[in-house]
Amino acid sequence: MRVLFMGDASNMHNCLATQLRRMGHDVVVASHGSRWMNTERDIDLFRPPGRLGAIRYIGRILRALPKLRGFDIVQLVNPIFLDLKPAKVRPVFDYLRRHNRAIALSALGTDYIYYAACHDGHTYRYSDYFVGSEPSPYVGSPEYLAQEQDNWKQPFMREHNDYIINRIDGAVACLWEYYVAYRPVMGPRVTYAGIPIDLESVTYRPIEHEPERVRFFIGIQRERSLIKGTDRLLAALRRVHDRFPDRCEMEIVENLPYAEYTARMARSHVLLDQLYSYTPATNALLAMAQGLVAVSGGEPEYYDLIGERDNRPIVNVDPLVEGDIDAKLEHIINNKHLLPQMSRDSRAFVERHHNVADIARRYLDFWNQILSDK
Repeated sequence: MRVLFMGDASNMHNCLATQLRRMGHDVVVASHGSRWMNTERDIDLFRPPGRLGAIRYIGRILRALPKLRGFDIVQLVNPIFLDLKPAKVRPVFDYLRRHNRAIALSALGTDYIYYAACHDGHTYRYSDYFVGSEPSPYVGSPEYLAQEQDNWKQPFMREHNDYIINRIDGAVACLWEYYVAYRPVMGPRVTYAGIPIDLESVTYRPIEHEPERVRFFIGIQRERSLIKGTDRLLAALRRVHDRFPDRCEMEIVENLPYAEYTARMARSHVLLDQLYSYTPATNALLAMAQGLVAVSGGEPEYYDLIGERDNRPIVNVDPLVEGDIDAKLEHIINNKHLLPQMSRDSRAFVERHHNVADIARRYLDFWNQILSDK
């Protein structure tokens, strides 16, 4: 099968592409390299800053167009899969429709469908935008305004979203959050696959013995700190470190390239990832594959979706409960003798539920169904 991935986020499409090539498929990744992560791609669609950068970016897209045709499947990273306004994305989408057999969408980031589900008052108990019935710290912040996330509520954004959704052949959700948002909109045209982790590229370093000091690791994305709840996680970590300075250590990194980030992470025992998430995302799963323990989202809804009843290794933090983060971190320090078993459980969990080989097969099964229905 010939597959084109248009766009990437946190290396997910490139990870799938690597596995699909191992399986004998012809795969091309056209992306901006997950921005500062600088992940691998075959066609570079990075947009340089400034007006001159915008002109160069348009030139890159135009030169790439002849290479974006003749594929069985085009998998989009988002309804806005280029760093352009919707009106300029649409002609490229129409070009892809004309010159390829089928188009699918990866539901893996903020878009209109997810935004609407966050605001409907019943899909989630908490989200990037609300904690219970109250707006999250992200809403109204300079970070929020800079990202212009409120644009998703604008009529032109909904119109663009509807245009894309009505013309794609299916969608693949990588998180429980996106699956439950898309299911009412797309019905059987959406499936859940999960986030792929390439275990062949990850060095497993299990925690062999109870450590003298627990090493906590947290990565900061400057423009996404509030939306991910990293600000609250970091504040809690600092409070706990102040209380137990000789029983724990913390490493804080910011906006590192992908390879350097994973190498730095590997030196720790516990990763702090996301707060407003029901599901572990790429960062947490990558850490777990290395043998770290993840403090992230691990709600019952996610475990129920994947059918996991016994091994639930994620340290789930609840943004609705005051002091929950501090309590969970203190529990890890006070029970650090459990870390070796938690490390093994974390790796086993990723092997069972997020191995890229299994998730690539889920994509292939879904794509083959799409193609057979055309």
